[in-house]
Amino acid sequence: MSSIAVNEHTDQHVEDHAHEHHDNFITKYIFSQDHKTIAKQYLISGIIWALIGGFLSLIFRIQLGFPEAQLEWLRPLMGKWITSSGKLDPEFFLALVTMHGTIMVFFVLTAGLSGTFSNFLIPLQIGARDMASGFMNMLSYWFFFVSSIIMFVSLFIETGPASGGWVIYPPLSALPQAMSGSGLGMTLWLVAMALFIVSTLLGGINYITTIINLRTKGMSFLKMPLTIWSFFLTAIIGLLSFPVLLGAALLLIFDRSFGTSFYLSDIYIAGEALPNMGGSPILFQHLFWFLGHPEVYIVLLPSLGITSEIISTNSRKPIFGYKAMILSMLGITVLSFVVWAHHMFVSGMNPFLGSIFMLLTLIIAVPSSIKVFNYLTTLWKGNIIFTPAMLFSIGLVSFFISGGLTGLHMGNSAIDIQLHDTYFIVAHFHLVMGAAAFFGLLAGVYHWFPKMFGRMMDNKLGYIHFWITFVGVYMIFFPMHYIGIAGFPRRYYSFTNFDAFSTFVDLNAFVSIAAFLTFAAQFLFLFNFFYSIFKGKKAPANPWKANTLEWTTPRIPQHGNWPGEIPSVHRWPYDFSKPGAKEDFIPQNVPLSETPESNLPFEAKIVAEEKKAIKS
Repeated sequence: MSSIAVNEHTDQHVEDHAHEHHDNFITKYIFSQDHKTIAKQYLISGIIWALIGGFLSLIFRIQLGFPEAQLEWLRPLMGKWITSSGKLDPEFFLALVTMHGTIMVFFVLTAGLSGTFSNFLIPLQIGARDMASGFMNMLSYWFFFVSSIIMFVSLFIETGPASGGWVIYPPLSALPQAMSGSGLGMTLWLVAMALFIVSTLLGGINYITTIINLRTKGMSFLKMPLTIWSFFLTAIIGLLSFPVLLGAALLLIFDRSFGTSFYLSDIYIAGEALPNMGGSPILFQHLFWFLGHPEVYIVLLPSLGITSEIISTNSRKPIFGYKAMILSMLGITVLSFVVWAHHMFVSGMNPFLGSIFMLLTLIIAVPSSIKVFNYLTTLWKGNIIFTPAMLFSIGLVSFFISGGLTGLHMGNSAIDIQLHDTYFIVAHFHLVMGAAAFFGLLAGVYHWFPKMFGRMMDNKLGYIHFWITFVGVYMIFFPMHYIGIAGFPRRYYSFTNFDAFSTFVDLNAFVSIAAFLTFAAQFLFLFNFFYSIFKGKKAPANPWKANTLEWTTPRIPQHGNWPGEIPSVHRWPYDFSKPGAKEDFIPQNVPLSETPESNLPFEAKIVAEEKKAIKS
């Protein structure tokens, strides 16, 4: 069905039911099928999970920064996981690392970021009444919600949450008797992740279908905002890679509960040989990282798309190299599926195979560099407006550059073998994936908050929030590069017994203090966010003077988004500062005929000349 036909059908459906459809509280705010409400549900859930994941990291940063500190004051919260001597239990330390990684990667930066902005922006920016399936959209959120509840409950069970690292490598994850965190906590982790994957697949199918079928009249693929391109390609990556992780998890459940040996072979526990034969834990690594590396771009691509929109809007310039940006995202999408084994250079793989993955890994730096170049050239000589969203977008570009440069070291197998499982790796992926994606999330919230809630967030609090967070992130992760090069290992509960690492006591304390300050700064954002929902200044219809279709809706769009006919699209989304135009922005729904003829794009000039020839 064509996009025009679909939207005509949708318009008629909205008109027919405008007077007879009445939502109650349950159907409007809880089991809603409105994409905007579902986006807000994802956002609030993501914020809650970010607080939980950040708090868990603070606990193990106390252990790393102040290994001799007494943590008796945490006993009311953590119970038996604080030992009789007032120290953090070593097994629970690994559980904290596991849950922090899982929460931040999947529940915050996948669901909280992509779930929020894909849901909110796709229908609004392509000119659709809603998602292709409102019911499926609602189901995707509630699968995520149930997954969240199960994962949250696992934090409080007697044997503790999953403790195999966020990558849950066998045999720790495959043998319930291996350690306390390998028992019920690991089972709950697997169940929660299975439900999370179902949620992701339901959402991804909906996003792809909506973008292909429900674009308004005139909205060709080359007139879509780069945000939509990023959400579209992210959904494709998730649809192809997440089922592999689901398969890996199911095989792991079989090993744990049904006596199979997919990942186990020649295992001894307490001197007793287990009957498992023929399996390989390396198989799990291949399956996990086939999702694990595309997951980097599932997290990062939406943020890059959001950044493209915000930088162009606040530079008052057309985005530089629109088609190059699309091609670079397509290149990243394809290459993300063929570089997974660079996480496995130390697994004993054939060196020739390692060299192939090394080459592919270094090649993926090319499309990433194109994006950075295009961001910088868009900023160059622009009339930049430093809104909080713009600052967070520029911060993302900074992290993408600094974190990406260290990725070149990781892509080289000879260097990676030396630095693997040190804090250099931790610093690299937190900068290029964690902090960059998180800054994209925050930039998106600041930029589209007026459209979400009809009010403005406080700019001064936004500036303070940005500078503390931006400086804090570098204070946390720059020193980690240094101690990683010196060989400081990750996931170690205590390093004070190693003379070689005794010189890093002060540096670890510095990193922990920076983490505490950065986490504290997020409460400025929380106050600003929730206060502004109810008390913020009322937003104008188009506060940033942007061109995309979402700003043509009412200040607070109702179900169906546009009260009348959906606007048609006549131009690309980045017509800023066009010579001869009355305003420095021209929305997508403004016909080309309303642009001074001397400033028409080349294709439009040809059409205009043909029309003149026909008339004459």
